[in-house]
This record gives sequence, structure tokens and C-alpha cells, in this order.
Amino acid sequence: MKNKILSLILLTAITYSCGSLKVEETVTFNSRAPIDVSRKPDKIYKKPSDIEGIDELVKKKEAQFTSGVDIGFIMNFLASDELEGRDTGSMGIEKAGDLIEAIFVKNGVQPYFENYRDTISGYEKPAYNMVGVVEGNDSVLKKEYIIIGAHYDHLGHIVEAINGDSIANGANDNASGTTTVLELARYFGNSKANKRSIIFALFSAEEKGLVGSKHLAEKLKQEEIDLYTVLNYEMVGVPLVEKDYLTYLTGYEMSNLADVANSYSDITYAGYLPKAKEFNLFQRSDNYSFHKTFRVPSQTFSTFDFTNFDEYHKVGDEAMKMDYGHIANVVNASIPIIEGIANAPSKEIKYN
Repeated sequence: MKNKILSLILLTAITYSCGSLKVEETVTFNSRAPIDVSRKPDKIYKKPSDIEGIDELVKKKEAQFTSGVDIGFIMNFLASDELEGRDTGSMGIEKAGDLIEAIFVKNGVQPYFENYRDTISGYEKPAYNMVGVVEGNDSVLKKEYIIIGAHYDHLGHIVEAINGDSIANGANDNASGTTTVLELARYFGNSKANKRSIIFALFSAEEKGLVGSKHLAEKLKQEEIDLYTVLNYEMVGVPLVEKDYLTYLTGYEMSNLADVANSYSDITYAGYLPKAKEFNLFQRSDNYSFHKTFRVPSQTFSTFDFTNFDEYHKVGDEAMKMDYGHIANVVNASIPIIEGIANAPSKEIKYN
């Protein structure tokens, strides 16, 4: 299994190492009228089948590894001007939610709650986390949960317009992490290769202060679920430079997660980035909400190291600057790690 995965990772790297692959010409997306805030959002959702191109994306209902083309489909939608930067409570992020729901539905990922949209309490506009689950296939271990998460919101329009462009598209931040989670959801939704149950959570209002993840963490705590660990993905759109590991792990020294992840991988998947500790990145992404609420290992994988991408929170954070082959590598390398963590007889990941 590991050799097969490594071969596919290397093939992906060879195929797409020349840079990002634009596939936006292969699909088109319907536009909709501006949101009428006086209407309830559930009256204007698209059905999954209404999103053009979704059937092409999921035409192979089987567990398989991802490619740059698969990554490009999702990235080009989430980071398109049509979504206007996916500001929380906007029409643009609602369209992103439509795509997330479509991918969940088409790939057998069930709603964790009554439906996929988890309404964030107390927010000034209708805002939602998108939450699906793949139940574990072991009668005992399925009662333990792993969360695979990323935030799907961004800044919307920003003041610092350049040449008339004010849309902060948020390709790296965090369409890349969202795409990673969606491709992992597609894989596990079809393979059902997990003994523990896996919650796939896309958080809104991260840019407002981790509001969406805080809401979900508190809601799940009230349900008293047995949460094992949280694996979060944040800004994985471009590769690290001159590093001997694929991703770095925030809060690296706090747990043995890096060692556990690397033990299931044929490559060094998770490494230590000093700047992550210097800038306290452990507390700056959605993993932190679950750390505070559950006190279980909750950490983030990233490949943005402050030197390999200059468009953080700028209008230049666009899909054309992303490396889709690299994102595919992150997804494919994550699969055996998540399988290993989900299927281990006992909980291996522990805080130090």
C-alpha cells in the first residue's frame, strides 16, 4: 500500500512540478443574483446537481488518489472572482458551501447534524460551518472521532485594491486547505477504510477570530463526543523550499503527532518550522478552538513559511499562483497517515 502511494506521489510530482495547472476552461459556473438578506438562506441554496461540472469531478465513484486536475477544479471555483473572496455571511461563501455540499453528497459523506450546514450562533449574518461524517467501520472504534478540518472563508473585498482589483480571492488562504479536506472526504467517503469515525469540517469565520471552529468545538463538547484528535490544513497551496519534509506541524513540540504521522509515511511528511513557534501559529488557526475546548491533540499542517508566497491577505492570492501538483501530493501523502491513525488499535497521538 505504501509503495503504491509513494509511486503515485512521485508521479504527480513529476507530472505537475513545472507549476500550477489551470483547468478553469474545463468547467463553467452559473452566476446568481446578489443575496437578499431578508430571505432565509435555505430558500436559495442550489441543489448539488445544479453546479455545472460537479458530475465531471465525481464521475468516478471509487476510492482513488487525487491529481492536479482534480485539485484545479475545486481551486478554480473556490478562488474565482465570482465568489468575491468568500467573506463570512456573503453570497460568495454560500456558493462555496454549495460546492462543499455537492462533493459530500456525491461521495457518500453523510451530514453530521440534521443537514450539512451548522449555523454559527450569534453571528450578525447567516453563517455556516459545513460538517460531514464518514462513520467508522468498527463497532467499537467508530465511537471515537477524528476531525479533518480547514476554514473555507476569507476576507472578501479589501481596501488595498490593486489596479481596480479589491477581491482577496484566498487561494492559498484557505481554498488550498479546503480543497485538501474535500479530496480526503472524497477518498474516505468512497473507501470507508476507517475504523474510527471521521468528521470533515469546513469552518467559516476563521478570519473573524476562529469563530466557526469555536462554535463547533463547543457544540460537540456539549454532545460529549469522544474526540481523539484534530488534523487541520491551512495554506498548503505552494511547496516549502529547501526543506526535507513535505509539511510542517504547528505546535510541533507539544505532541508526538509528527512522529506518528511520519511512521505511516514513506516520506518525511511533518517537520518542525522554527517560525511556526516564533509566530505562535498553533494559536492562530482552527485547531486551537478544539485544543482549548477538548484538550486533545489538535494541530495544523501547513506549507506556507513566510518566504515562499508574498500574497498573504492580498488581492494577489489567486489560483493561478498555486501549485496544484503540490496540493495533490499533500492529499495523497495524507491518506495512509489518516488511515493509520483511524485504524490503530489504541490512541497513539498524545500531548507531551
